[in-house]
Amino acid sequence: MLNKYARAFFTRVLTPFAAFLIRRGVSPDTVTLLGTAGVVAGALVFYPRGELFWGTIVITLFVFSDLVDGNMARQLGRSSRWGAFLDSTLDRVADSAIFGGFALWYAGNGDDNVLCAVSIFCLASGQVVSYTKARGESIGLPVAVNGLVERAERLVISLVAAGLAGFHKTFGVPGIDVLLPIALWIVAVGSVVTLVQRVVTVRREAAEADAAVAAPPGNSPESTSRNSEATS
Repeated sequence: MLNKYARAFFTRVLTPFAAFLIRRGVSPDTVTLLGTAGVVAGALVFYPRGELFWGTIVITLFVFSDLVDGNMARQLGRSSRWGAFLDSTLDRVADSAIFGGFALWYAGNGDDNVLCAVSIFCLASGQVVSYTKARGESIGLPVAVNGLVERAERLVISLVAAGLAGFHKTFGVPGIDVLLPIALWIVAVGSVVTLVQRVVTVRREAAEADAAVAAPPGNSPESTSRNSEATS
């Protein structure tokens, strides 16, 4: 849901920066790789040590590379299948690092096995949610549903909560350390809902596509209507 509005806004904001990088001779693929490396480093260096605030700051600085590289490719007129593949693949790597970082924190000094399990579930369910859409599209279906919690929602909910929880831990602001557990549960439940929405949509679209292929050409409603008009 956030993709529709947030992407348009941040694309406009980041266009000058993308143009600057192009003038400096930086390629979109380089931005994609550096952005993913920054997210992975922020998640796996800071989060397992409980430094949620600074980890979130680092991740946030690099996560916008997902918009910058696409903007650069459009400005250069170089949109390609390889670029789309690389971007999508590295998005999964970045997401895994973020939720993996949460899981490592709760498995260690965070000392909460339940939230460790929830973090791992968020990691796995996010991958499956993305896979259902990619797999549906690969067999020729539109998968015409966004779902309740897509990647943008997963990141915003988790990172905002982690940043606020880390702010509490770093600066002693009371009452907001519970936000990350709440956010992880929201992402977990929302991912399940989104997965169900996409599976149901793919099932319906597959049934419609199979019915259209199986129906004899002369028996389609359109052709029947034309035959009736011709004989009347």
